Amino acid sequence: MTPESMMGMTDANIAPSDEPESIVQAALPDPLPTLPADLPPVQLASANPSDGVPKGVNEAAGSIDNLDECLLADICVDRYLWALYQRASKVDTIKMHESRKVTVRKKGKTVTITRSFTKLVDEDFTWKDPKAAEKAGMPMLDYVIGGMDRSFKVKLFHALRAAEEAGLSPGITSAFRDDYRQSIASGLKAASNKSYHGGSFRGGYGHGLAADVVSVKGATQAQRWLSTESFWKWIDAHGKEFGIGRPYLDKDPPHVAPIDGKEYAAHRGGAKAQNAGNMKKRKRLAVRDDQGAVRFKKRKMML
Repeated sequence: MTPESMMGMTDANIAPSDEPESIVQAALPDPLPTLPADLPPVQLASANPSDGVPKGVNEAAGSIDNLDECLLADICVDRYLWALYQRASKVDTIKMHESRKVTVRKKGKTVTITRSFTKLVDEDFTWKDPKAAEKAGMPMLDYVIGGMDRSFKVKLFHALRAAEEAGLSPGITSAFRDDYRQSIASGLKAASNKSYHGGSFRGGYGHGLAADVVSVKGATQAQRWLSTESFWKWIDAHGKEFGIGRPYLDKDPPHVAPIDGKEYAAHRGGAKAQNAGNMKKRKRLAVRDDQGAVRFKKRKMML
């Protein structure tokens, strides 16, 4: 999310109408240790993430654990979010459809028919962001984190730091995505240009207003699943204190966005959104009734 699906279970994002096309259950990331004081370079697919760290970042920001000295400095915010991105595995659980011939009894006879079966398989999408960054001609950090809206980055920074202080282990599986990156996403996703992760229809680079977050805590997949669910519940309970929330909940659980943004308002706007939905429904019913009345009148005139 969507991650892409769920680890990316990937801009609850959302066909041309911004509604989910499909639901994909996410696989949880492999466990990684707590962030060290000085984060070493990590190799991601074909790109070296250390290439994305601006010169002087270590001197300016110090260790991840000592960001209080420059909480509002962009370089500290970017470095922290980048570290959380690096430590989260990029894996989806996607649905695969296959056809198999089976033997069944039909009308007293044994016949062979073809049936469609769906199974869940893991997909590693680690390569996608490096490929998109290379296509854009940017270092990984500049692409993945730099493409996000600054005010949203600051909100996310404070929220995820608070989550760590609460004993959680947040990780980021997806942040900025341009149209190309969105086009190669799988599972739950928006139309390529309409993703709130940074589609061109939403403003493009520098305007990404979504990220996918999970927990990396746990030695087994089951433990990571439980810790991730706890992390999402923490966001639901405390995210608004920092200005972020989950617009789609179970439809795309990892997806977070600013609560003062259009996406969150459209899907979690409370009574206002509910009233707007009811108004649209009443208008549709009124149009349908009017059309029915016209058809009835025409039939009556023909008799």
